[in-house]
Amino acid sequence: MSEQQGQDAKLPDPVELTKSMGEIAEKSQKIVSDWLDRQTSAGAAPKGLDPLNIGGAFLEMTARMMSDPAKLVQAQMNLWQDYMQLWQSTTQRLIGGSGEAAFQPAGDDRRFSDPAWDENHVFDFIKQSYLLSARWVQSTVQEVEGLDDKTAKKVDFYTRQFVDAMAPSNFVMTNPEVLRSTMESGGENLVKGLQNLLDDLDRGNGRLQIKMADPDAFEVGHNIAVTPGKVVYQNDLIQLIQYTPTTEKVYKRPLLIIPPWINKYYILDLRAKNSFVKWAVAEGFTVFVISWVNPDAKLAQKTFEDYMLEAPLAALEAVEAATGEPDANVVGYCLGGTLLAATLAAMAVKKDDRFKSATFLTTMTDFTEAGELGVFIDEEQLASLEEKMHERGYLEGAEMATTFNMLRANDLIWSFVVNNYLLGKDPFPFDLLYWNADSTRMPAAMHSFYLRKMYQENLLVKPGGIELTGVPIDLTKIELPVFMLSTREDHIAPWRSTYAATQLFSGPVKFVLAASGHIAGVVNPPAAGKYGHWTNAKNPKNPESWLKGATEHSGSWWPTWSKWLAGKSGAKVAARQPGDGKLKVVEDAPGAYVKVKAHD
Repeated sequence: MSEQQGQDAKLPDPVELTKSMGEIAEKSQKIVSDWLDRQTSAGAAPKGLDPLNIGGAFLEMTARMMSDPAKLVQAQMNLWQDYMQLWQSTTQRLIGGSGEAAFQPAGDDRRFSDPAWDENHVFDFIKQSYLLSARWVQSTVQEVEGLDDKTAKKVDFYTRQFVDAMAPSNFVMTNPEVLRSTMESGGENLVKGLQNLLDDLDRGNGRLQIKMADPDAFEVGHNIAVTPGKVVYQNDLIQLIQYTPTTEKVYKRPLLIIPPWINKYYILDLRAKNSFVKWAVAEGFTVFVISWVNPDAKLAQKTFEDYMLEAPLAALEAVEAATGEPDANVVGYCLGGTLLAATLAAMAVKKDDRFKSATFLTTMTDFTEAGELGVFIDEEQLASLEEKMHERGYLEGAEMATTFNMLRANDLIWSFVVNNYLLGKDPFPFDLLYWNADSTRMPAAMHSFYLRKMYQENLLVKPGGIELTGVPIDLTKIELPVFMLSTREDHIAPWRSTYAATQLFSGPVKFVLAASGHIAGVVNPPAAGKYGHWTNAKNPKNPESWLKGATEHSGSWWPTWSKWLAGKSGAKVAARQPGDGKLKVVEDAPGAYVKVKAHD
């Protein structure tokens, strides 16, 4: 598109716009009226005006800032100097000059991808004005001295949330793509967007539950989570799936996978082209996967220890019954890895060595630097959360999902606000986002223990800090071979924090760093040819030293792991079919537990 086309196409005629807005208002009034008629008075207002304790953090930041007026004046001067630079470059462009933009978005910032943001002088000025203001606000807040580390991180995080929310791309009159769509459709995009908004409020029972993927495009067991297998064991907390082999011979030692209970297991079995489970089966491993229950109030008193006893330990016994093999290799993903680490430490005290190797995928064990999730962990927030969980017996999955989405607000919140509500479009049929929206609940007792003992008090990393199954937990007692996979852009389990476990475990540790984030870096099939990974034969204490000495490899980490695991899996034996051992088939995979929705 030429610059002239950009100028003509982006600025609407005021008369037409006024007429369209009048029609939109009339249609919208009826839509809202109909929606209000459907609402009931169910649900009390949330208790406490500031359950996240944001006000106190910002009050302290403001007091610190005002105590140094000279620094505040300098910050104001810097802002004016930036605006003078912007006005100068904009003026040059308006008179036909070739002045370059003073402020440009980051290369991966998709909010300003429409050509009009660059080609139209008005929108270019709006964009640059926002970028310089956002930079100024965040840098000014970050430079306030005297705040404790936790308060500083909270202020920085919520300042970024505010800055992201105020982006001009999030508003009708300052988003050229939305204005163009409004004129071309006579405002139908906004009418459809309002209907989408109210539908999302309906689905969330008054709480906004943004639709990220077409909910009708996927069905668990139909076009996702379809790797053939059988449920061969179940209890209150888990169903255990044994997958049907696709090779005539398999490794003697079976493989157990423990996914995080905070999500559905099928992130590792989305579709055939990106299924880690299907790929591992094809590599010749006898694969078992834990599928967690979606707990309700009846399981409110299930503890972290119950999760240990009824998941990895119960599953290990079930694997032996199914295959006749007394030991196994094990994989723990995210929280599943945290549970695995605690389990291995307890087993070590009891001289139980049935797990012969352990793989940890993006797993936190030392929570000293817990990343941005630490913003949500302080006494005020935990007390508010525990009050909610005490009333219900569990934490709503949607509430946890919102927390994770805030870590990547532009991608997981505001992009959908623009697409669904301003442009009036339906979301794409994206398997990963469908999974992301398929949230699970957290039992009150277990979740409170996890947040307090690990995130807040960091007791898992302290020898004897916590006790499970009657024994003190000491991660240094873990001596079996370990493969650790972390991801470079992980916002949930920052790789430099996960790396700390290399200095805790006493056995041989192979640490691998993959590109991308918490999900895409893990679910990265070799055939996709995406991302890369780094390896290093040594594990120095400092993670930066590890990276400096690491070798970069192209493509997925999966083959590197498979080669490592093959050396821990014994000779090849005849493939085992689910139901051939002492455990009989309960039902076909993916089983009933994974199909229970958070609102069921």
